[in-house]
Amino acid sequence: MMTWLHAIILAIVEGLSEFLPISSTGHMIVASSIMGINEAAFTKLFEVCIQFGAILSVVVIYKKKFFDFKRMDFYLKLVAAVIPALAMGALFSKKIDALLESSLTVGVSFIVGGVVLLFIDNIFKAGKIDDDAQVGYPKAFIIGCFQVIAMIPGVSRSAATIVGALQQKLTRRLAAEFSFFLAVPTMAAATAKKLLDFRKEGFHFEGGQLPMLIAGNVIAFVVAYIAVKSFISYVQKHSFRVFGIYRIIAGIGVIVLINMGVIKNHPVKAEQTPIEQTSKNTEGK
Repeated sequence: MMTWLHAIILAIVEGLSEFLPISSTGHMIVASSIMGINEAAFTKLFEVCIQFGAILSVVVIYKKKFFDFKRMDFYLKLVAAVIPALAMGALFSKKIDALLESSLTVGVSFIVGGVVLLFIDNIFKAGKIDDDAQVGYPKAFIIGCFQVIAMIPGVSRSAATIVGALQQKLTRRLAAEFSFFLAVPTMAAATAKKLLDFRKEGFHFEGGQLPMLIAGNVIAFVVAYIAVKSFISYVQKHSFRVFGIYRIIAGIGVIVLINMGVIKNHPVKAEQTPIEQTSKNTEGK
């Protein structure tokens, strides 16, 4: 059963990791598994719904962009970018849920993503596009396609979209910011779907679960607000290498803890292996 301490820890983890290229989903899977609450229905709901607090921080920080209704192209570009994830999520939702049970998938994804971030600045030289007005619909859609890879736990939605944005010649700052913008409709849709799914399954809040969920969103908002501000300042002066190193160390740590029995791992069924899921998603986070 989730306690208030569990809720506070998960909310802090969400706020810190949601917009950094280190995978919030992967970190929460590992954290909830270590705390022994990963199989509870409320935990799974909590982990998704506190994303609302995190994305609200982006809306507040970039309120001038989100509430500038004279620039409809800004919203339309986000719609174009979110289409791939919505389509693939609808088609493969059950298989994606199966992957969410696999801590080993998280560990491997941490390492693979870390290696990519180690060399990403060498692969994609400094971009020249530094204004979101210069990001056309084709570029927005392509960045959204990269986001699909992040449906694999541990990949990181932020990392995938930043890589996609760098590939489309955006500067590091704008790549990070566009990743933040894209998170709003993507995560809002994911949260709404999860709530509807739990309602269909007859889930009801019990005891202090609702206050716990509200508090979790508030904590995630505050922590994410600080994380976003800090991250933007960091990437304007430094490369993504430090995040790559962190991911590799974290991935090795997860695999070691699985072998020690500290973290439980639920192997994905044969027809839903991570490799097959990756192939299907890329053919299509």
